[in-house]
Amino acid sequence: MRRREPVPPPGSNGQVRFRCTFHNTIYDVFRARGWQETDSDVDWDVAWIDTGWLRENFDTMHLAEHQRLNHFRNHYELTRKDNLIKNLKRTQRQLQREGKEEEARKYDFFPGTYVLPADYGLFVEEFKHHAGAIWIMKPIGKAQGKGIFLFNKLSQITDWKKDHRWKSDNPQAETYVVQRYVENPLLVGGKKFDLRIYVLVTSYSPLVVYLYRSGFARFSGSRYNVHAKNLGDTYVHLTNAAIQKTAPGYDAGAGCKWPLRNLKLYLIGKFGVAATDKLFVEIQELCIHTLLSVQKVRSPSPFYRVYAASHSRPAPPCPTPPCPTTPAPPPHSTHHDPALLILLQPTTTQPSSSYSSPPRPSPPHPDPS
Repeated sequence: MRRREPVPPPGSNGQVRFRCTFHNTIYDVFRARGWQETDSDVDWDVAWIDTGWLRENFDTMHLAEHQRLNHFRNHYELTRKDNLIKNLKRTQRQLQREGKEEEARKYDFFPGTYVLPADYGLFVEEFKHHAGAIWIMKPIGKAQGKGIFLFNKLSQITDWKKDHRWKSDNPQAETYVVQRYVENPLLVGGKKFDLRIYVLVTSYSPLVVYLYRSGFARFSGSRYNVHAKNLGDTYVHLTNAAIQKTAPGYDAGAGCKWPLRNLKLYLIGKFGVAATDKLFVEIQELCIHTLLSVQKVRSPSPFYRVYAASHSRPAPPCPTPPCPTTPAPPPHSTHHDPALLILLQPTTTQPSSSYSSPPRPSPPHPDPS
């Protein structure tokens, strides 16, 4: 353990010392606030660092009470796809063993998922039980849609195994998660979308969560369909901006995103206030239960982490009857420490019961009707 004198808190002039391993927007914000930059490994108040720096330095240093990092030590328990599904399944099974069926059902928000190559045998059995179903494969540690593909035949997996020198007993084989594809997503203007919602966690014990209201929706550039010949068309099935920006005819001026408020107004106009409010309460609950699933395997404070949660949803039955009442916030879990969900109020007005037949925002092409 690296020994040093205790780091004093910020001086009487209120100036905060920061270390940042990125020269990006975060760095610019720190500088604009008048904070003092330092390249010291230990003498800082706030450190916005990459995970490599965390692995190299954390176990050999002692943090003062006031110091804050932007990562939790074992962040990968939540941010890596295989670990995320492992923790969700483990939590659900534990609740079922304890006879807490109602609590366990709150974890029914993820599709059937297997980790390959480890679960290949189990996956094949499940695949045979759902003839004609579409599945999606994702590498566990990549982002921006890299390496993702869809399939509906095991022969397509065979081709992938050959391409990647895949063997069930090969520890060097690239790990993927395979999931049942949501074939009937809610569409806007005939196009698929997902939500990017920002969640700030300042503590896991107790769990303290800030959910930022002003996220955004990401849209595909092509109209959605599940024709077999189009399963390989990433412009239809993936909403990652890094992919959509490379689409033929992409309009950089229009982009492929909506502010979350615009999406809410569209949903209110189509489904009503009560149904839209119910949807976003359920999304809040989904975020909380995901965090609860890793609560016992995360490091204690002093850390904070902003998670960008992506969420897509199957299309509701048509027509969708309005809910009679807007549900109350989710009750405290009986299985974990109480979860504090704090919603940050942005400067823009949020949809509420005072809205009546809201105007539709300018949608992504084509115009939703």
